[in-house]
Amino acid sequence: MEQFFHTLQTAQSTYSNVLVGILRYGAPAMAFILLLRCILPLLTFRREPEIWAWLCLRDGTKLPITHWENTIGRSKRSDIVINAPTVSRTHGVLTRYDDGSWTVSDSDSSDGIQVNGRKVKIWALGPKDVITIGGVDMRLEPISRKQEQILAKLRTKGSSFFTSLINVLILTVFQSLCCLAYLMNGKSETAQSVLIGFAGIMVLQWLLLLFYVCIHRTSFEVESIAFFLSTLGMTAIATVVPGEAIKQLIALTLGLVVFLVSGWCLRDLERAKKIRYIAGFAGLGFLLITLVFGQEYYGAKNWLVIGSFSLQPSELSKVCFVFIGASTMDRLMKKRNLILFIAYSGILCGCLALMNDFGTALIFFAAFLVIAYMRSGSVGTIGLAVAALAFAGVLILRIAPHALRRFASWRHIWEMPLDGGYQQTRALMCLVSGGFFGLGAGKGWMKNVFAADSDVVIATVGEEWGLIMVLFLLIAVVGLVLFVIRSAAVSRSSYYTIGSCTAAAIMTVQVILNVLGTVDVLPLTGVTFPFLSNGGSSMICAWGLLAFIKAADTRQNASFAVRLHKRKDEREEEEDEKQADRKINRKGGKHYE
Repeated sequence: MEQFFHTLQTAQSTYSNVLVGILRYGAPAMAFILLLRCILPLLTFRREPEIWAWLCLRDGTKLPITHWENTIGRSKRSDIVINAPTVSRTHGVLTRYDDGSWTVSDSDSSDGIQVNGRKVKIWALGPKDVITIGGVDMRLEPISRKQEQILAKLRTKGSSFFTSLINVLILTVFQSLCCLAYLMNGKSETAQSVLIGFAGIMVLQWLLLLFYVCIHRTSFEVESIAFFLSTLGMTAIATVVPGEAIKQLIALTLGLVVFLVSGWCLRDLERAKKIRYIAGFAGLGFLLITLVFGQEYYGAKNWLVIGSFSLQPSELSKVCFVFIGASTMDRLMKKRNLILFIAYSGILCGCLALMNDFGTALIFFAAFLVIAYMRSGSVGTIGLAVAALAFAGVLILRIAPHALRRFASWRHIWEMPLDGGYQQTRALMCLVSGGFFGLGAGKGWMKNVFAADSDVVIATVGEEWGLIMVLFLLIAVVGLVLFVIRSAAVSRSSYYTIGSCTAAAIMTVQVILNVLGTVDVLPLTGVTFPFLSNGGSSMICAWGLLAFIKAADTRQNASFAVRLHKRKDEREEEEDEKQADRKINRKGGKHYE
């Protein structure tokens, strides 16, 4: 191995400039092709509604049920609109479960809901149950298992395995050339770490693709974008701190584990509901542990140091906050759940205020606002608005001294280029020196600046790979966000909608704070760029958030968080229907939560 590295170093004068030249213009071309192949399918898939049942009225009208959770009411915003003066604006919620059973629940309406003439709060519906809402009788007619299979075949399919294979091959070629360039331009004592770092990313992406093949999932666009960002993050590490490449690879591996486990949790909504409580306690526990045992760096007490390892628990709390913030529609309609969420957010607010973690606090606040907007209604709107105001007020009061130090150099970096504005002035100069196509792998000066691989990482990428690569980084994140927005309209459950939108909002705010902070449009808060910045906690958090985005993908055979419709013979279908009927009979005639 040492002989191999020595050969690369001695061959530098002959081949290095050629390789740098190839990468300087070839890398943007490969990035463009990869992003085009990944983002285009995410933004152009046909968004057809999935019909899961029909609501049959007395007059023969059949209303399609296109979600697993549907609000019923007079309001035009309801999923099922019943235009009758006796029906409340939001009267009730019709919910489907993973086993195919359905319930109807009252949303504290003035007249209530009756099933077979009996007033109920929540009821498991049987095949012949008559639902009465505001004097309007109706009956639910779920589609059969065979119809579900037919609809699944008609639904837009995810990308083929061949398409995903080509994407991973493009990524692998790009990673191989990057690795070779940094090995030739780097130091021999750190060459092994860099080699393991790049090779590890390649192995992980191929293993994940192989796992998808085994579980009959073919779509790999979202994951390819994440690996693309992680690869450019590894290039920054290879330039700035090559000895930490292995540590970042370990973090990426742990992030993939969190991604898969989170996807498994989201695969079953009932399981996700249970996990959210565990996540809620874990998210709060991470912050409390940091308050007690954390160490303060640059005014913020947000790090745990264990031997040679450091951890930022607030990053992990972001994933937990998304789990606890997302909710199913039947729970959204209950004031008690809204109050509990407000209280939980208030406690987190206090912890972040005591930690003086300004950047993370802004991200949590943005996530809170997204969840508040998507969860609120009537009384909830007022409570969430008050909680948001209290969040901001306490935040400003607690972090004022720390924030003022950061604001002192904001918009004045050229007046103090050797003090508070050192990072940003150097970042801007290096971005300009890199030009459109960059100076080449390992040829930059940005590695001499503090946090060049994290807080101001886009300057490192821009200097060596050019402004065009920085633009591609932003396009990659925007592509994920637009995919979430398009998927939200056809999402099966509000849990997936709220979770994916909140995850996308957290990533967006982080990118805005990181990029605009680097170029002095906003104060430099020390917020990381998802997947790109060096940092184990940040990498794990980014993959955890990606699981919510992946779960929002309802294309056939696209997401491992969505169950496949397997073909069965008629005898198996009849047995499944009998089991479903037995479950309904056990639930029917009972009030249950």
